[in-house]
Amino acid sequence: MKYYLGIDIGASSGRHIVGWEEDGRLNTEEVYRFPNGPTERDGHLTWDVERLEREVRAGIDGALARYPAIESFSIDTWGVDYVLLRGEEPVLPCYAYRDGRTETAAPQVHKIIPFEELYARTGIQFQPFNSIYQFYADKLAGRLEGATSYLMMPEYLLWRLCGVEAHEYTQATTTGLVNPAASEFDWEIIRRLGLPEELFGPLSQPGTVLGEYRGMKALLCPTHDTASAVEGIPMEGEELFLSSGTWSLLGARLPQAVTTPESREANFSNEGGVGYIRYLKNIMGMWMVNNLRAELCPDEDFSRIVADAEKSAYPGLVDVAGQRFMAPPSMTEAMKAALREGGYDQPHSPADYFRCAYRSLAKCYGESVRELERLTHRPYHRLYIVGGGAKNQYLNRLTEAETGLKVVALPIEATALGNLQSQIKAARAREQ
Repeated sequence: MKYYLGIDIGASSGRHIVGWEEDGRLNTEEVYRFPNGPTERDGHLTWDVERLEREVRAGIDGALARYPAIESFSIDTWGVDYVLLRGEEPVLPCYAYRDGRTETAAPQVHKIIPFEELYARTGIQFQPFNSIYQFYADKLAGRLEGATSYLMMPEYLLWRLCGVEAHEYTQATTTGLVNPAASEFDWEIIRRLGLPEELFGPLSQPGTVLGEYRGMKALLCPTHDTASAVEGIPMEGEELFLSSGTWSLLGARLPQAVTTPESREANFSNEGGVGYIRYLKNIMGMWMVNNLRAELCPDEDFSRIVADAEKSAYPGLVDVAGQRFMAPPSMTEAMKAALREGGYDQPHSPADYFRCAYRSLAKCYGESVRELERLTHRPYHRLYIVGGGAKNQYLNRLTEAETGLKVVALPIEATALGNLQSQIKAARAREQ
């Protein structure tokens, strides 16, 4: 029996999951879990990369204590965030994507390369926290001086364990610096922005073995968590997927990127997949709901929250894509302001807030599905939902009504499954 370890780290938690094949199916066991989240430092949101590394090592210790012979392991995390290196030393702090430091950098990037051209070259939707703007903010702040390389978050953690640097393809596409047609960094963009070319090495594909740590092979899965999640969805045919977590990622698997002006205006993104393009839209997901819970009823169970929201009759809706919801000091106040501007009465209870959030999310899903069908020139029939949101039957019903699609809710750890399946696939390839 061969065992594999998938380490899946999201913006709010991380988990170590051991997987093995038995009787034709993949079995899994969670062996370690830890909380995650940005910390405030000198007025900025940052990641405590030293703590993340300690948690990763502790989880590996726990996995090996229970399963002493593990074939390989890999790490996936969220996208866009990275650690700069000067030789063997990280350049700290490591900023989190919700930090506001790119607010002035993004317009300056667009003065050099208009966004219309950036999108035509990379197909990546505009988000103020995209790595391209973070790199330019680092340039303006002098943080690139003396930097010898950079590593996206999962590759940084892998490097700390096995000592080998790599740039994994699916994760690299979230930087906004990769040409999807060539599947490599767009050197024209890098040069025009004056970014140090030596930072950007060749791209490696999922399945690449980097080295070893404690007798296990350290390899690259699709290290962007959404890329691993899509690999972990047992989809029938080419239908739509929705990875419903802190973010909601709604999209389709396509053979090639769609970089038309119409796609740009709809703010769809072309991110790397395993042999395909993940054509998707980033939608504010459970981030809004989680913040509401923290403010209004931190001790309330989500099953009760959902039941109360379903009983509410509050009619208000907000634009969940609004920038005001990215990192507000108060989510309730941000929602109040948006509802006031929309001409709605103010919510009277926590249930009203949650009903508004769930209905607004479903409405955005419906609008996004219709945009996606228009841009890809084809109809879809099913929407596969994975992640924490898949467990919310109320939201699933709202989504089915708004999208007009058959919702297939799969309350599974799709990201961890995709991580593990990529390792198993790589092991089989090595044996051939």
